[in-house]
Amino acid sequence: MDRVFHIAVVDDESESLASICRALKKVGYDISSFQDGVAALEDLEKFRDVDLVITDLKMPRVDGIDLLLKVREVNQEAGFLVVTGHGTVETAVAALKNGADDYILKPLDLFELRDRVHQILKKRKPRNQLRFLRRRMDAGLGMEQLVGQSPALQKLREQIAVVAPTRSTVLLLGESGTGKDLVAQTLHQNSPRREENFLPLNGSALSPSLFESELFGHEKGSFTGALERRIGKLELANRGTLFLDEIGEMPPDMQVKLLRFLETREIMRVGGTSTVSLDVRLIAATNRDLARAVAEEKFRKDLYYRLKVVTLVMAPLRERVDDIPPLVWYFLEHFAQEHRKPLLQTTPEVLEAMACYSWPGNVRELKNLMENLVVFTKGPRLALVDLPPEVRSASTKATPQDSQGSKAFENLNMNAIEKQAIVQALEKTSGNRLKASQLLGIGLRTLQKKLKDYGMTER
Repeated sequence: MDRVFHIAVVDDESESLASICRALKKVGYDISSFQDGVAALEDLEKFRDVDLVITDLKMPRVDGIDLLLKVREVNQEAGFLVVTGHGTVETAVAALKNGADDYILKPLDLFELRDRVHQILKKRKPRNQLRFLRRRMDAGLGMEQLVGQSPALQKLREQIAVVAPTRSTVLLLGESGTGKDLVAQTLHQNSPRREENFLPLNGSALSPSLFESELFGHEKGSFTGALERRIGKLELANRGTLFLDEIGEMPPDMQVKLLRFLETREIMRVGGTSTVSLDVRLIAATNRDLARAVAEEKFRKDLYYRLKVVTLVMAPLRERVDDIPPLVWYFLEHFAQEHRKPLLQTTPEVLEAMACYSWPGNVRELKNLMENLVVFTKGPRLALVDLPPEVRSASTKATPQDSQGSKAFENLNMNAIEKQAIVQALEKTSGNRLKASQLLGIGLRTLQKKLKDYGMTER
């Protein structure tokens, strides 16, 4: 979850709605728009996470004051800016009495609008920060989200605990789907920058022509279509963290400019004439072999060494077989809650098949499969027949000689897997056996018997 402010705009005049949204997006705000008060109330859940609501005062059926009162029922901390005409100033004052922060008159001056928005968000920052921290804790995006007990994951947790409080640039290496974005967020959340922005930027999702503007920003008139000044991701992440994913796909000319920033900690917007000093921690990630790319002269050597101040390696899931059962339990519970479905139980046969499968898509593939199973499985328990053919057949095809997953699974044995799953569930529920049994998809008596069988009763 990044820390860009989220603003909801509600206006029944389409041109006004579009211009407000466009003006605020250009300075880096995350915008949700609604065509009138009725549409906003139909999607009221979206207002739980907004930092500010900008609403027209006079709208058919549901006006700005009615909307304000309804949003306050789901979000006490959001700011409110009311847009009104000269003839309804008294009504705007009434909106202030009902909890609005400010009002602005039509026709709108978009520069004044941005200034009012900035002032409201600045005034409400302590409350917004508190809500943001609560959301982050509720989402569980800390160390506890790195689910598993494998030696590789335990080592990674220890490395994160050491590296996170520092200012060091970090390079994350690992196959696609291993969770590099989650590790980047965990590093940020365990750092002194945790209350500032965490902004991701995917290097493979942008064309070379857009990359510079997106990263450094641009001045008005700097190129065709640059109708307003745009603040880049680096500047928006000032005092926080910028996560550059797929750094190996960065165009060569941008590699030079990123290197210059890492050396000087200064940027110049496209079309600008002066530099801006920034305090940004950079975390970069790639699934490419950067050392080979350097040897092949496809990636700058000097930038490579600037990035790999600290290198963390994400092991693929096929090398972390003992993490599969805890991950299965975790995702089953997560998606059962998200989709309001019963918590599915599993069987040893299902876990064995999953342990023998190679997981080319890593944790992301496992996560997607668990969501699919939660949505489509009709019975209370997962069976082999519910798994995709490639996963279902893995246990019959694999042997200790030709399958790393099978070999690791054999060394683990089913008792070890069950014990790990039980420990993980008890830790997640702070020792509450009833909740742990529900999380595991087994009865309380069954859990108590397993605790007794494994000599874990006192523990």
